[in-house]
Formats: sequence, structure tokens, C-alpha cells
Amino acid sequence: MRTLDEARAVCEKHLPGLLSELARIPLAELEKPGNRGLELFRASGGPALVIPKAYAGSGASPLEAIQVTRAIGAAAPSLAVASTMHHFSVATVFTLAESLRSSGVEWALLEGIAGQNLLVSSGFAEGNPGQGILSPTVGGVRKDGGIVVNGSKRPCSISRSMDLLSASVSVPADGGGSETVLMLIPADTPGVSVHPFWGSNVLAGAESDEVRLTDVFVDERLVVPLDTGERGELDELQTVGFMWFEMLITSCYLGMASALVERALASGKLGAGQVADLGIRIETAAQLLEGIARQLMAKEGDNAALTKAMIARYGAQEAIVDASKRAVEALGGMAFIASPDVAYLGAACHCVSFHPPSRPSTSGALAANFSGDVLRFE
Repeated sequence: MRTLDEARAVCEKHLPGLLSELARIPLAELEKPGNRGLELFRASGGPALVIPKAYAGSGASPLEAIQVTRAIGAAAPSLAVASTMHHFSVATVFTLAESLRSSGVEWALLEGIAGQNLLVSSGFAEGNPGQGILSPTVGGVRKDGGIVVNGSKRPCSISRSMDLLSASVSVPADGGGSETVLMLIPADTPGVSVHPFWGSNVLAGAESDEVRLTDVFVDERLVVPLDTGERGELDELQTVGFMWFEMLITSCYLGMASALVERALASGKLGAGQVADLGIRIETAAQLLEGIARQLMAKEGDNAALTKAMIARYGAQEAIVDASKRAVEALGGMAFIASPDVAYLGAACHCVSFHPPSRPSTSGALAANFSGDVLRFE
């Protein structure tokens, strides 16, 4: 498939040798816990992919990041999901580094991540229906020089390979109530532990287990407040990070669906109408995601931009699920029976709908976009 081949070429440019090494390993092996995917990702320089060159990174643009993620998703779904969580966390850090709230520590962190091939896990609110991605799942109390954090995050991808953990934390506010802060801490900090959680064989290779934090002290230099406006609008740091996440996590599943469509096209069973239908759905998803990338490249980071990104994500999600179903049908029952990869990819594609935010949780903001009311994301 031409566009998938183009994505593979971009992946080879930025992560040389990764796809060829992944191709040597059966899909079933790549999707098991303890697989070599993240090891190979590190070896190819993957952790530096979206870090700007100013911070010693590879400087891949959002458009290129979509293609790299799509190519990885077609070869190793679990690795695509795991690496997306890393890129999302890193994008939040470099957005902070370029903001007025920068403490100056962020650039050193980014250079360290790029230079040492460090992996950053994302301990945000993943997998809970109706809960926002940045909603805290752990709490903290202020102590001299920082905060002490307790709680757990489950699932948390890259849990067993992470070098750093990023997460949102709820802490008491000075004027009463609570406020949300972003923290970034080394994985070997005392009190951080990893426990089994993921029970499904689908995407089991992403290391999405439970990370517990027990009386973990986080230095105040590694803590950043996350603000919301008077009308509930997210600040730029949250919005840009959110847009990166929605773009890349959906690109993972675009890659999985692309792998199924590629198999269907190669089967020689499809008529011109079927080929066109599959191609339209796959490329519709790709173009919707490219729209988010162009927003990021244009430095659009307000709630209106986020709303457009969510519309694109949901539209791409529907196209991906539909394309995967049609590709499996086109391949036929014998292919489904003969190749466990077909069944696996088909099941994995449906996981795109499990990532936050769920559509009901954003219905108010989306309705406001269409009616002209105030946009508000909780």
C-alpha cells in the first residue's frame, strides 16, 4: 500500500533499522510481555523522535510523527502504543520548556532523554470511562521543598521499562479545595513500585501494568501547576499535550488497520470497488490526523483547536474501526482461521475507542462547537 510504504520510509529515516528488526520477530512474540520492542526502539533512537533539535532531539515534525507511529503500529501494535505514551509525555515537557512557566530544568531533562535514550511513562488518567486524560489518579501533600505523593496508576504503559514517570497529582490548594500539578520523577525513586495488572493478551506487550507510589517525595523543581480558566478551559500546556496524545494514539490504530488493509489488497480477492472503499476509509483517517498535526505545527493551542482535534480523532476512530472490519471480511474466514495475526489485528483495532476522552465526556464541548456556545473541556 503506497501510503503505508511512505510511512515506513519516514520511519526508516528517523529510526533506522527499527522496522527491519521488528520484521524478524513474529507478531505474536512482539505482542507478549517482555518482548524486545522497546529495546529495539531505544537502539534506533526512538526516545528522541519528537524532541526538538534545540534540545538535542531528532526534531520529527507532528506530520512525520504520525507516519512513524503508523508504520510501527502496522508492525508492532504494542510498541506503537507504548512509544506514544512516551512521546505524549515528552511533548508536554518541551511545551513547558518553551512556555513562560519554564523553570529551566526542562531543557536539561529533554537533553538527558534524547542523549541517554530514556523512556518516559505516562501516569495520567488512562482507561477510566468519563475521566479526562489529565485528571489525577494520585494525591499529594506539600512538604518542605516538594510534595509527598501516594496512590496508583493502572494501567501505566512502559511500566517495567520506564526511566522516568510523568503524572498529574491532586494537592490541597492554599485557598482551600485542590489543584492539579504535573510531576516528572525518576522511576527508581524510593516508593515507586510496579505490579501486575494487564490481563488481556491484546496489546499485552505495552507493559501496561500498575505503578504504585507510596510516600514518594517529589522535588518542587519537578512539579508544575496545571491551570484552568474561569470558564473551565484548559491551559496551553494541557491542550497541546492532549492534542499530541489524540493524534498519536489514533495513529497507532491507523497502523494496525493499515496492516489489515494491506493484507486484504495483497490477497488478490478484492474488486475495484472494495479496494476503493478500504482506501477511502484508511486515507480519511490519515487526513483527519494530519489536520491535528498541522494545528500543532501552526502553534494552535486553545480550546477551539482542541475541539477540532477531538472531532478529527472521533472521525478517524470510526474510519479505522470500519476499515478493519471490512478488511477482515474481505480476507475471508479461511484467512481468519489460518492466521492468528488477522484475528489479533482485528481485535486490537477496536481498542482505539478505549482511550480517553470517551465521546460522552466531551459531548458538551462538542455541542458548544456546533451551537456557538462557550467551549469548555473538564
